[in-house]
Amino acid sequence: MTDPSLSLAVIPLMKGVVYRDGNEAAWQQVRQLQAQVRDYVDVLGLQVVIDEAEGYAYLRQRPADDEEAGQLPRLIPRRSLSFHVSLLLALLRKKLAEFDAQGSDTRLMLTRAQIVEMLRVFLPETSNEARLVDQIDTHISKAADLGFLRPVKNAEQLYEVRRILKAYIDGQWLADFSARLAGYARLAAGEEGEQ
Repeated sequence: MTDPSLSLAVIPLMKGVVYRDGNEAAWQQVRQLQAQVRDYVDVLGLQVVIDEAEGYAYLRQRPADDEEAGQLPRLIPRRSLSFHVSLLLALLRKKLAEFDAQGSDTRLMLTRAQIVEMLRVFLPETSNEARLVDQIDTHISKAADLGFLRPVKNAEQLYEVRRILKAYIDGQWLADFSARLAGYARLAAGEEGEQ
């Protein structure tokens, strides 16, 4: 018979990321029962990732190079992202790295206007400003749906950049992407000149 406290740890993980500041009870169960959680989800071809420093835990598919994992169907689906959503996530990750380097606070908060300005640099100029902002709002909503941004309650148009973003976009990927960002900015400027 399975220990009920193991269920209290695994079920929230199956639903998504468990944050220390969002679900203290589940977070404590995951931490206390790490070995049992690892064994339990391993049977399903999953790995549990716990980042004590950042305060989150999540499940991911075991790498495909694992012979047994390659034979199992994917339980956690891959999501393909549009260029603009990928760009937004990379820019948010870069902003998070800069924020961490300052070492002032643990939560990075950005207004909608700040996010719009971050993305605007990489989008071609348009005469329809409202349409451009609507498109950016769509990208912001997608990032929030994916759990990388969280709207702050009682604050209009303010978002917290979730630290789980660091698990999906690591420092090396970000360094490579930073070099490409300059190229994208030049490309957007070139498109402006052609119009």
